[in-house]
Amino acid sequence: MDWWMNMSVYSDQLLTIVVPCYNEQEVLPETVKRLGEILKKLVDEGKIAAQSKLLFVDDGSRDETWGLIKKFEKDFEYVTGIKFSRNFGHQNALLAGMTIAVKYSQMIITIDADLQDDINAIYEMVDKYYEGNEVVYGVRNSRKTDTFFKRQTAMAFYNMMGKLGVSLVPNSADYRLLSQRAVESLLDFKERNLF
Repeated sequence: MDWWMNMSVYSDQLLTIVVPCYNEQEVLPETVKRLGEILKKLVDEGKIAAQSKLLFVDDGSRDETWGLIKKFEKDFEYVTGIKFSRNFGHQNALLAGMTIAVKYSQMIITIDADLQDDINAIYEMVDKYYEGNEVVYGVRNSRKTDTFFKRQTAMAFYNMMGKLGVSLVPNSADYRLLSQRAVESLLDFKERNLF
């Protein structure tokens, strides 16, 4: 976990992809592989520092998620992780990951471990960051992979929030890029509901 302690100052922009995990042993190997390929391509293109990381936050999993994270930490220098003693919830896992990543990363991306969002959008997110955007949402074009119940409750949620005067980006989930400054500002707020 102390990957940032041995770092010097780099002129490149360091990216950390924060991945909250809860009982993800089935998807984790593919997630590490696919996100690792994206990191490598971005490094090869000179868009991010070679020290960029995948930071997995194990939210008290009861399966072999943590064991896999530890294995991948040994196998790949771009993988690191932290483990909660019990399940504190998805939002707290995101906040913990961002709290660590913001100390040394100029860009932080949050994404769910199941990779239901289009991970290839990461390339465009990084480009948008370089255009000066501090927050870039990954918005689903379609919710076809979601169950009927999930689609209906999501629609009800966005309708209710709209009636309450809260403006949200529909279908954005937890897939976003934030600049270091944006995360620092977010962490200053006492309200911790990231939606």
